[in-house]
Amino acid sequence: MSEPAYVAVDWGTSSFRLWLVDRAGQVLAERRSGEGMLTAAKAGFPAVLQSHLAAIEAPDHLPVLVCGMAGAKTGWVEAGYVDTPAPLAAILKQAARVAGEARDIRILPGIAQRDAKAPDVMRGEETQLLGALGLDAADEALVCMPGTHSKWVWVKDGTVAHFSTFMTGELFSAVSRETILSLAVAGADDTDDIASFKTAVVSAFKTPAFAANLLFTARSRQLLFGGTPAAARETLSGTLIGIELAAGLSGTVPKAGVTLIASGRLAMLYRMAFEVLSVAVTPIDADEAVRRGLSMAAAAIWSK
Repeated sequence: MSEPAYVAVDWGTSSFRLWLVDRAGQVLAERRSGEGMLTAAKAGFPAVLQSHLAAIEAPDHLPVLVCGMAGAKTGWVEAGYVDTPAPLAAILKQAARVAGEARDIRILPGIAQRDAKAPDVMRGEETQLLGALGLDAADEALVCMPGTHSKWVWVKDGTVAHFSTFMTGELFSAVSRETILSLAVAGADDTDDIASFKTAVVSAFKTPAFAANLLFTARSRQLLFGGTPAAARETLSGTLIGIELAAGLSGTVPKAGVTLIASGRLAMLYRMAFEVLSVAVTPIDADEAVRRGLSMAAAAIWSK
């Protein structure tokens, strides 16, 4: 077995992912949990991290590199931001060191868009961009990064020019649980109603101003014409993704189409959404992207 070189951590708002990595970038061990920033802020960031390091028997001297919400103002140590236009290379140079810890722990900065008309921030996604596109991407890229807070990012010559955040995932959770539409989706099984999803995507993409009306049809159509809770769920999902794509694709789209950085079910849903709209997509696995980004940052920090 090869020797571990460092520990990489993607510490989000509600999730925690850790990898033990060797010098070649190969994963030797992995840990995942729901101990995101919100949980760790109560339990203590050092305690949460140490419990996972102990579980994989990480040597005491091994350095740790973290990206994500652990570097937020309300996180472990504020890692600050790189302002747009933000060269991805700048992320490697501004990692904040956690004081008072025996081992070397660094947290990567996020990216801030200090535009009074379109203020925005990201944490964690900058590391995925680094891993997906590299430092020397000469072409323009329009990147879609689905999630609780989806990001649409315009990157040119290795620099984040501007980006937008869409609360698509959080809105889906709130609408499906906290509104009248919770009755429509109650009891939904794991069946994917692809037809309902695609129809909803197209309708919302064509008429995003009617989004609130289109969402209600998940309930009214079920009452008047029948339909399964799964169909209603896919209508909600397709509508919210459709209005996101209407905004994300409203500007210039490169000839190569959209770079989609996603994993799991979200990757499948967004690929279907782009497909039904006849938009070319280059898919990149989000987990692989963040690991590559952390590997690049670790090499820059600790190979000196």
